[in-house]
Amino acid sequence: MDKILFNDSIVQRDKLIDIEDRGYQFGDGIYEVIGVYDGNFFMLDEHLERLERSAKEIRLSFPYQKQQLKERLEKLVTVNQLKEGVIYLQITRGEAERWHHFPSDDTKPNLVAYTKLEETLMEEENNGAAAVLTEDIRWLRCDIKTLNLLPNVLAKQKAVEHDAVEAIFYRGDIITEASASNVFIVKNGEVYTHPANNYILNGITRRKVLALCMDLGIKVNEETYSVQDLLTADEVFVTATKLDVVPIIRVDQQSIGTGYPGKITQKIVEAFRASVQELVRSS
Repeated sequence: MDKILFNDSIVQRDKLIDIEDRGYQFGDGIYEVIGVYDGNFFMLDEHLERLERSAKEIRLSFPYQKQQLKERLEKLVTVNQLKEGVIYLQITRGEAERWHHFPSDDTKPNLVAYTKLEETLMEEENNGAAAVLTEDIRWLRCDIKTLNLLPNVLAKQKAVEHDAVEAIFYRGDIITEASASNVFIVKNGEVYTHPANNYILNGITRRKVLALCMDLGIKVNEETYSVQDLLTADEVFVTATKLDVVPIIRVDQQSIGTGYPGKITQKIVEAFRASVQELVRSS
């Protein structure tokens, strides 16, 4: 894993970024985390489409054609011999003298990508995991996947300190998402999740799960629900890249449903695993 993609070249990982890169000083950039299973990308096109959208929303020039970028990412996986893990990819507005306003138009964006070994959380998928609640103090454009993640960092640290896999955000009385994943509840055999608006990131795994629910004949309601709805749900689960689908069986000190992964969540876990296996077989 000693090679990275820096702009249009694959170089050694010790490549240095200038101190006046705007991603470093302002968080002025965007990113994606793309799952790799047995050397194969999972929903790469969807990730790159979202990356382009994020760039457009913050008025950042996208430095490459998508096909070019795909080819370079595929080469990076091959060079680093990554079988199971993720590619982290970010684009910043580039290097310029430190002023808050945008730099001149001739400032070139910086693109960096690297690979990372990361296993699926099989034990948590099978047995469930805990989560904690925390107030959603983020800005109002959570639909843009920017580098500004300090509220998420603080939330995830709270989860770690409570032996939990995730911190679930609430804004007022409404559950939005989690520090690094989307949140779903199950009530009376139906799935509920926050609509994909500016309060959440429309996760790629989230989208896959919505499609799987349709295939399975499970009704999905994309509508808001309260903290109390979450705590009294029959089932709760979270989804994210390489987290995949993890049942949440306890929130704070309260058990969810029976205290074990529920039947609907288990069906979705199995369907997601099958979709990954289909990807591997068809490669």
